[in-house]
Amino acid sequence: MKKYLMGLDNGGTMVKAALYDLEGHEVALASRKVEMLRSLPGHTERDCDVFFNANIEVIKEVLEKSGVKGEEVIGMAITGHGNGVYLVKEDGSTACNGIISTDSRAKDYVEMWYEDGTAEKVLPFTMQSVWAGQPIPILRWFKDNDKKVLDDTKWVFSCKDYVRFRLTGEAYGEITDMSGSGLMNVKEARYDADLLKEFGLQECIDKLPPLKSSEDICGYITKEIADITGLKEGTPVAGGSMDTHVSAIATGAVEKDKLCIVAGTWSINEYVDTVPVIDKDLFMTSFFPIDGHYLIMEASPTSASNLEWYLSEIMKDIKLEEGTSIYELSNELVQSVEADEANIIFLPFLYGTNVDANAKASFIGLNGWHTRAHVLRALYEGVVFSHRSHIDKLLKYRDKPQVARIAGGVVNSKVWVQMFADILQIPIEVVKTKELGALGSAICAGIAVGEFESFKEATDKMVEVDYVCKPDPSKKDIYDKKYDLYKKIIEALDPIWKEF
Repeated sequence: MKKYLMGLDNGGTMVKAALYDLEGHEVALASRKVEMLRSLPGHTERDCDVFFNANIEVIKEVLEKSGVKGEEVIGMAITGHGNGVYLVKEDGSTACNGIISTDSRAKDYVEMWYEDGTAEKVLPFTMQSVWAGQPIPILRWFKDNDKKVLDDTKWVFSCKDYVRFRLTGEAYGEITDMSGSGLMNVKEARYDADLLKEFGLQECIDKLPPLKSSEDICGYITKEIADITGLKEGTPVAGGSMDTHVSAIATGAVEKDKLCIVAGTWSINEYVDTVPVIDKDLFMTSFFPIDGHYLIMEASPTSASNLEWYLSEIMKDIKLEEGTSIYELSNELVQSVEADEANIIFLPFLYGTNVDANAKASFIGLNGWHTRAHVLRALYEGVVFSHRSHIDKLLKYRDKPQVARIAGGVVNSKVWVQMFADILQIPIEVVKTKELGALGSAICAGIAVGEFESFKEATDKMVEVDYVCKPDPSKKDIYDKKYDLYKKIIEALDPIWKEF
């Protein structure tokens, strides 16, 4: 019998399923877009039943497209966006809509905890900053604004742990997700009632599901799910990992020599080390799926989703030539303009920021002679500048890497990947599979069912580099000057953000 591994990837927008053989070849892929609900300013949610049904649909479709039989799928795992929160009642129904990590309703609590010293006090234990999209401020918001939701909650889940619960009926909290949520005492690798008390959430300690590792089997596909998807009842489902962590796995960036960049909804910039970094200026340190390793991360929701907004709102009425996509047109426009042709600076803060919770997206430096191409190039550059600001922080704790591996929607654009190489002045490697979340999850499943002894063995067999973009030294000074202007603009605007 042939053997296959399935990975599910649940991002902030898309739900995907992919099947892989044991050499990492993608056999089939299916995807669905899930509507984001914005009922109130700062709220970013999704209907959990619609969301879960999208998972069911992609599982069914990927089996049908591939012709793979359910019994040939020997294991599966799930990844999902980190943070946000999915609250489940005793009867298994949801207590409210699923909340995505771009949600900012609780930003006032973050400001309060930084001002009163709480954030600094808990830092040695959580090893991460406090920000609005985390479960901690969101749960506190519910406690103060809609307490019935919290009272009705039996389990506090991350995105992927919620999906796994629906597939298996078993409640677990996978440790990489939980260690990156502010809910855990990472220093002691446990839940901590005293830590939760600092946030006024000590009553939530019993709502946190038992901890499991990424490669642990955390349940089995139920008969009900098997009947509607085509999977075999009893198929093991591994713990999986947060999307940022599995992206590092699927790029093969499982050792300190490589930097991993994920450019999707979020600007994720990370590396793996055996020593944790605890610093108030760092976004997050969390557990990595490899025992004894940590993921050191800088991140903000300032990446390629800015382009999605621009294309869907500003360029939605563009008439395309037959066979040309809006993304191809976008890349062509950017390529038509030289890097030193215009000094437009874009602040990519449409969905949040790494500089100030109140900061807004902006184009600075527009003139009447500028075209759509100039504006698009500025947008591309602004996203990379935000990544660079995060990477500059990481370089306080490590040497400049010899190479970076990149994932996320940006890999569909060689123009954009080359821009990363030129702005960072680091060679950028793109691996062959574009579905890193699904592949990384499949690798977790392969270890869980005993097909691989380690993540290193699995990535050596299942990960392959497709192409490399080498930096152009002639672009260094041009981009350094633009990046310096980017930072000066942010600093100059800092005093006025609260007036918006």
